[in-house]
Amino acid sequence: MTIKHFELTGVDGKRFSKMGEKPRNIRIDHNSTVTLIVERNDREANVEFRFTATYSGLGVIKIEGSMVYEGDAPALAKQWSTEGKMPDNVASEIHTTIMNNCIPEAVMIARDVRLPPPIPMPKVNIKGKASATPSTGIEVA
Repeated sequence: MTIKHFELTGVDGKRFSKMGEKPRNIRIDHNSTVTLIVERNDREANVEFRFTATYSGLGVIKIEGSMVYEGDAPALAKQWSTEGKMPDNVASEIHTTIMNNCIPEAVMIARDVRLPPPIPMPKVNIKGKASATPSTGIEVA
């Protein structure tokens, strides 16, 4: 089971607030949705998806695309068409691929439309110099 081909087919970013408006609390929700699975042949299925990052009234980023899933394509397409779901291991692989490819793209779109990046920014805490603790074992690289 692997993802052979990944492509973006649509990108949309909108900011609803005006420049200078400062909302207090911004909640950023990520969502990846598989919209269609179609069998290409016995080993491959075309998977269409939509990724959305929603900024609680501040804006939205939508990315659409498709990928080719290599595995048991007939079973995957049949289960998707009858039940609207996938096996857990396949769903995990597909949604991980969507997130790994769409979040970096969403960061760039957010920059362009002046929204906060859709990832948690690390907080830097600088405290006094910590004392080094002696190591009790050997270092292995």
